[in-house]
Amino acid sequence: MKYLLKNLLLACFLLLATNIAVQAQDKSLIIGKADVLFSKILNENRTINITLPEGYHDDPNAKYPVIYILDGGMEEDFIHLAGIVRFSSQSWVNRLPGSIVVGIENTNRRRDFTFAVTNTDFIEKEGFKKSSFPQYGGSQHYMDFLEKELQPYIAKNYRTNEQKTVIGESLAGLIASEILIKRPQLFSNYIIISPSLWWGEQALLKNAGTLLSKNLKNPVTIYIGAPSKAEDLKMYQEVESLYQTIKTHQNAKVIFDYMPDETHATVIHQAVYNAFKMQSKK
Repeated sequence: MKYLLKNLLLACFLLLATNIAVQAQDKSLIIGKADVLFSKILNENRTINITLPEGYHDDPNAKYPVIYILDGGMEEDFIHLAGIVRFSSQSWVNRLPGSIVVGIENTNRRRDFTFAVTNTDFIEKEGFKKSSFPQYGGSQHYMDFLEKELQPYIAKNYRTNEQKTVIGESLAGLIASEILIKRPQLFSNYIIISPSLWWGEQALLKNAGTLLSKNLKNPVTIYIGAPSKAEDLKMYQEVESLYQTIKTHQNAKVIFDYMPDETHATVIHQAVYNAFKMQSKK
């Protein structure tokens, strides 16, 4: 009986020791933090995912550029694009400075990323069902949210400099284009990928030249990326037309990047990588 009890105690001790060893080796991988910001403009909470550059806490006087990802949720483009930023800012790569990455998690992107229209008949002409856009036309409010709430919040709570970049693809590329054309002062650098310029029967594209002449007063850099024209020739032609309009403006330093091996679904990762690479050479 004593022998059995001794072996039982020994087994318990070994099990406990093993559990302690496993726990000691179990370390969480933390790549950033999530702030929840209540927007009075949008009348809802918005989750903001944030990564800080390496060495951020070492120098309390250092200030950093900010890169905003419009489709910035954890299940959207935040993780893989934050990884490209981290890679591109390593000292041995040196394509961009260490940067604060701000991912804006979506609640209703079709509402937020589209501008108001008088009717929606064009939606079905583009191959979508009207019912797939139960809410739309909120881009004005979303731009107000960026300008009056989010950017001031980031500037107040993090050490930022004046350089601000926005990344948007598809519908997020549409609103990134709208910001450039209507409120270009909100960002220093624009990365616009495969934008949905079909919205509103190309109304934004048709008015781009006039609005840029009116609104673009200070220099900005712009990267425009397009996937294979074989997949969607109309989209390619719209994006190229946007590029041709923008490049005539004296305050726009613009790059057009055609990627025939990418589709609308795959283009964003390669495009952002290319954007940092190409802009570093300018």
